[in-house]
Amino acid sequence: MKYRHSFHAGNFADVHKHVTLLALIASLQRKDKGFLYLETHAGRGLYDLHGADTHQGAEARLGIGALQAARCDRPQVAAYLDALARARGNANAASAYAGSPVLAALALRAQDRGVCCEIQAAECRALERALRCYPRMRCECVDGYQAIGALLPPPERRALVLIDPPYEEQADDLQRATDGLGKSLARLANAVVALWYPIKDDRDTGPWLERIAPRLPVPALVAELWLHPRDARVGLNGSGLLIANPPYQLDVEMAQWLPALGAALGATRQGGSTVRWIAHEQH
Repeated sequence: MKYRHSFHAGNFADVHKHVTLLALIASLQRKDKGFLYLETHAGRGLYDLHGADTHQGAEARLGIGALQAARCDRPQVAAYLDALARARGNANAASAYAGSPVLAALALRAQDRGVCCEIQAAECRALERALRCYPRMRCECVDGYQAIGALLPPPERRALVLIDPPYEEQADDLQRATDGLGKSLARLANAVVALWYPIKDDRDTGPWLERIAPRLPVPALVAELWLHPRDARVGLNGSGLLIANPPYQLDVEMAQWLPALGAALGATRQGGSTVRWIAHEQH
C-alpha cells in the first residue's frame, strides 16, 4: 500500500474527524466506568507540517491552519485545539500535527485504555515512538479488522471503535469498512463505532448509506461537513462520519457546533454540514 496519512495530515477532514472523536470520548467519559478505544487504521500518530511527507502542510493550511486563524468559541473546538497544543508540547515539536491515536491517548483516563492498529511496518514503528509517553495507549502492527475480532468484546464491556481506512480503492475499502462496522456490533452490541468516509461524489455516498441504513441493528447517525459541492470533481469534497450507538445528546450538541466548525473552515461559500439519523432503535 502506498497510502500515507501524512499526505493529508491536518486537512479539513482531519479537523472534522478529530473534533468529533474527542467529543465522542468526552461523552463516553460522562460515566465513570472505563472503556476500550480501538482504532483500526492508525497511521504514525504525529506528522511534521513543515516536512516533505505533508507537502509542507499544504492541505493543513485549509484545515487546522484555517481553524486556528478563525474565531470559533465552541467548547468542542476549544478542547481539540487544547489537545493539539498539549501534543505539540509533549513532542517538543511546534510544527507537529497529532493524529487520532495521540489525541485519543491524551484524553484517556486511568480506567480507560486504547489499542491502535497499523499494518504498515514503518508507520507502526513511528506510531510506537509517538505513543511512548502515553501509557494508556498501545499500538499493534496488525490488520485492524482482524483486531476487532480479537479485542471485542473487551473486559470493560464498553468500547469506542474508530474505523478510518485509506480508501485507495473506494468501493472495496468502503465495503471492508462496512463489514468492520458490522463485525464490531456483532462482537459488542453496545459499541460506539465511528466509521469515517470521504465525500467525493454524492452519487456514490448517498446510495451506500441508503443500502446499509436498513441493515443497521442499532441507532446510527451521520455527521457530514463539505467545503465543495458534493458532486464536484475536485477530489475530496467533504468528510463524513457514520456513528453507530451515538452517546446520548451527541446529535443535539453536534448540531450546534458542527455548523460553527464548518464556518471556521470556509464551508459557508460552497459547502455545508448536516447531522441526521439514518437508523433508529428497533422496537
